[in-house]
Amino acid sequence: MIRLIVVDDHAVVRSGLVSLLNGKNGIQVVGEAADGDEAILKVNELHPDVVLMDLSMPHGKDGLTATGELKKQHPSVAVLVLTMHDDEEYLFRAIHAGASGYILKSAPHEELVTAIGLIAAGQAYLNPSAIKRLMSDYLDKFKLGEHGGTYESLSDREKEILVKVAQGYSNKEIAEQLIISVKTVESHKSNLMEKLGLKTRPDLVKFAMKKGLLNFE
Repeated sequence: MIRLIVVDDHAVVRSGLVSLLNGKNGIQVVGEAADGDEAILKVNELHPDVVLMDLSMPHGKDGLTATGELKKQHPSVAVLVLTMHDDEEYLFRAIHAGASGYILKSAPHEELVTAIGLIAAGQAYLNPSAIKRLMSDYLDKFKLGEHGGTYESLSDREKEILVKVAQGYSNKEIAEQLIISVKTVESHKSNLMEKLGLKTRPDLVKFAMKKGLLNFE
């Protein structure tokens, strides 16, 4: 039996998911939550195996924040992100927060049931379009690595800022942590991205992942 909690800010969506999933392939929906704060309370109370987590919830904690807190408090609970965001940045932020899977709301019902079963068994799940995109991006970065700059070419400060940007911190937060100005952070970030041949934050996150600079535990 897979104990599941469904988290989504829309009651109609939650009701539909409960009707769809309860009793399918050993899934038992033991609770629902409308935001991240309620999700954490429900997990503490009901001890599920899997949490099906929406990302965009305007009230209370959002799905990314809740996922990070849940994984710190309950490392054994698997989180499957169910979202409308077919976007690389959301994908990497969800993985960094500790999610075991990422699936789109447009996915077939059978795919959702399969994904829940896989992550309940300790495996990971990414929707096929995300896998295809990641493979393409990896090949692009592999080719870039043959001609672009290397991690070793960065200064110690640039390496430090690279990791913090990849972890999702804003320029202001990084400046406060390192006790430097926001302008200095922006300058270092611009320099390191130019050295590495990177254009966007998702590119930077993928580079950090490839180099093993991010801790996903």
